[in-house]
Amino acid sequence: MASWYGKRYAGRPTASGERFDPRALTAAHPTLPLGSQAEVRRWTDGRRVVVRINDRGPARGDGIDLSEAAARALGLLAEGTGLVVVTPLPQQQLAAGR
Repeated sequence: MASWYGKRYAGRPTASGERFDPRALTAAHPTLPLGSQAEVRRWTDGRRVVVRINDRGPARGDGIDLSEAAARALGLLAEGTGLVVVTPLPQQQLAAGR
């Protein structure tokens, strides 16, 4: 399950130490390594976005908390939550710029 957080948290420090920017493609996840990237695919329509994990969460249990920009890319803003598939990207893909 994905949820999202936005402007209310703008500028607050994340677990990685950076300031949260709701316009960036970032996410909070309970176990994926900070600084890693993951593809998030919406279950219902296949929309995809790549996010960088910069925080821990979500606050309400398992799943992933997306930035406002990532939620917008997936079409989740109005609903607030949605079923997604989270796929960590291998480090070699990150290094190769894929």
